[in-house]
Amino acid sequence: MSEAGLSRRGFFFDLDGTIVDSREAYLEAARVAFEFIGQDSPNPKIALEIPKRLEQRLPIDNIVNSNKRVFLDHYLKTYYSITRTKTKPWPNVQSTLEFISKRATLGLITMRYVPSASIRRELEFFKIAKYFMHVTTALETSKPKPSPEALIQCEKAIGINLCNCTIVGDSISDVRAGKNAGIKTIAVLTGLFSYEELEKEHPDLILDSINSIPRLLE
Repeated sequence: MSEAGLSRRGFFFDLDGTIVDSREAYLEAARVAFEFIGQDSPNPKIALEIPKRLEQRLPIDNIVNSNKRVFLDHYLKTYYSITRTKTKPWPNVQSTLEFISKRATLGLITMRYVPSASIRRELEFFKIAKYFMHVTTALETSKPKPSPEALIQCEKAIGINLCNCTIVGDSISDVRAGKNAGIKTIAVLTGLFSYEELEKEHPDLILDSINSIPRLLE
């Protein structure tokens, strides 16, 4: 895949799996929710299928035997309550964001159903909030990713036309949202989706992590 034509003025970053490692939080949320409904927790590989399916709005019937609504309620409440302590920025993310923010304007778009102020507090805890001019969450859109609505909101907030922006994310929904908005897309391999799964969406670039972005801007 070519780096030619990469839009460098604005970057929209996903959070979970892209900026932070969320696996521990996903597994803990699953453990608590399965315990609540009285079902043994599956192995980690299967448990990590849950956030992947939720993001794609796919059923979890063959993972959760019963009380799916109760399970999901406890799963999400637990997840949102532990992200500050159970997620952590990927190595070198702070220096990478500092480098990129000196050359482009950054926005953050997450599928978490929480107020943006909550995300801001978490970013401040991780000492990376200052790099993002705007934060948009799924709670603040009528149609979350893969709809382009959040990207359009971010575009207006940072004042840079979408045609000059690139979305960076670890998931199928991130790539689809970028394509639906007509912007460049970078997929990273730090999340739950494999290279093969991401490649099927035809992003403009697939990188090991966001730490590979600075070399594109030099």
